[in-house]
Amino acid sequence: MSNQPIIVLNEGSQRVKNKEAQSNNILAAKAVAEAVRTTLGPKGMDKMLIDSMGDIVITNDGATILKEMDIEHPAAKIIVEVSKTQDEEVGDGTTTAAILAGELLKNAETLIDIGVHPTVVAAGYYDAAEKSIEILNNLAFEVTTDDVEKLKCIAETAITGKGIESYKSVLSELAVNAVRTIAEKTNSGLVVNIDDIKIEKIPGGSIQDSELVYGVTVDKERAHTNMPKRVENAKILLLSIPLEIKKTEVTSEIKITTPDQISAFLDQEEGMLKSMVDKVIKSGANTVFCQKGMDDMVEYYLAKENIFAVSRVKKSDLEKLTDSTNANIIQNLDEITESDIGSAGLIEEKNLSGKEIIFVTECATKSSVSIILKGGTEHVVDSAKLALDDALRVIGVTLEDGKVVVGGGSTEIELALRLREFATTVSGRKQLAINKFSEAIEIVPKTLAENSGLDSIDTLVELRSNHETGNKNMGLNVFTSDVVDMLELNVIEPLRIKTQAINTGSEAAIMILKIDDVVASKGGPSGGGMPPMEM
Repeated sequence: MSNQPIIVLNEGSQRVKNKEAQSNNILAAKAVAEAVRTTLGPKGMDKMLIDSMGDIVITNDGATILKEMDIEHPAAKIIVEVSKTQDEEVGDGTTTAAILAGELLKNAETLIDIGVHPTVVAAGYYDAAEKSIEILNNLAFEVTTDDVEKLKCIAETAITGKGIESYKSVLSELAVNAVRTIAEKTNSGLVVNIDDIKIEKIPGGSIQDSELVYGVTVDKERAHTNMPKRVENAKILLLSIPLEIKKTEVTSEIKITTPDQISAFLDQEEGMLKSMVDKVIKSGANTVFCQKGMDDMVEYYLAKENIFAVSRVKKSDLEKLTDSTNANIIQNLDEITESDIGSAGLIEEKNLSGKEIIFVTECATKSSVSIILKGGTEHVVDSAKLALDDALRVIGVTLEDGKVVVGGGSTEIELALRLREFATTVSGRKQLAINKFSEAIEIVPKTLAENSGLDSIDTLVELRSNHETGNKNMGLNVFTSDVVDMLELNVIEPLRIKTQAINTGSEAAIMILKIDDVVASKGGPSGGGMPPMEM
């Protein structure tokens, strides 16, 4: 019996162990990182992504690229999650986070090949990541809501490389003004909820025609043409219930034998609808936003009373109107009180490039703003929105944290220099891992140089020599190919972009490094047992 094999896994399952499993996982992660590496920086290249339906997306945004790619390998999916987390937390630096994770794994593989145990590498990486956050906090300097020009520079840095650099001044100004308007002071500091900023895409015109609306825009038109197009000193009623006759939940029949019964039935239905309108009129409201449907008869009676009404309003728009106008969302017409009615100085329906938009402005509070984003074509507007989203997010995290660092690769070079100094204080093989971590950090300026058509080795040598002599703000100006003081050029980024990229990138790398056994069940993804995809 001692030679009888014991079958544990189902037939068709795959298992890969030790060095082969680690190599496959690292190779897959590196492939994903390499796929987005050429998109980094102002001179990064774009990717064309075609889905199964034939729809085309052209972008250099790391998060968008990895989201659209059909990736199966589980280790590769972890790198995609790194980019996704970076996008959710900061809004920019998604490519940086992905390539950093890939470079950490690439450097770890060289240590494993010479006999350093993955656990030791992981421990060294963990210490290096912790020290990196400490160093970055020391390198950062403060920014407040009053530093408008610096905030615009931060927004421009985020927008640069998104394909619409010629309009970055317009978009950065929109982003800064929007975020400063909705930033809320609390005991623990500023809080910015980007969801309070609504972006309305309008194909037609130019990006320069885009505007910031201090209020809420609703992508709808008034329910009836006889209703007023403009209402001053609006008294606003928000409804989450339909203004129409409810359908019964059970199937029923009404037998009508005489014309009088038909007339009585119709009169009763009209009376019920008229009763709804009377309750609206009694509330004192001259504007109604309804989340559900509205009967034609109700629209007629409201128009007759000169009441502005809109039906089928999105729930998110109702919530923004609640915040801005101090109105409460009503679920029962019989329970409307005076305190439930909101107010706004002006409500107006406008036609923008053939599209009807309702503007609710001069609101009671400035908790919501809207950006009317225009562009020559739908693709231009979509590209502008991606860039604007990034700008809004980075301005938001900058105001919340109040700290920024210098861009252009200068922060990474300074961080790598400090980490090498830190490595000399650590004994044992962990020192090797910390040194490899510092090398991985330099992937950012190295990639910026390569994507700009420069020699990456010469650029790194020049950057290092400047930083070793104390010029800690020296970085690569990709437009002139020179190493210059990036702070003088106002190339600055939120501190959180760097800290988040290091945290998520190092955590993902450590997680993949510590996997030494991959078991893939029959019919499941190929996992570490199959060669990773080529890119």
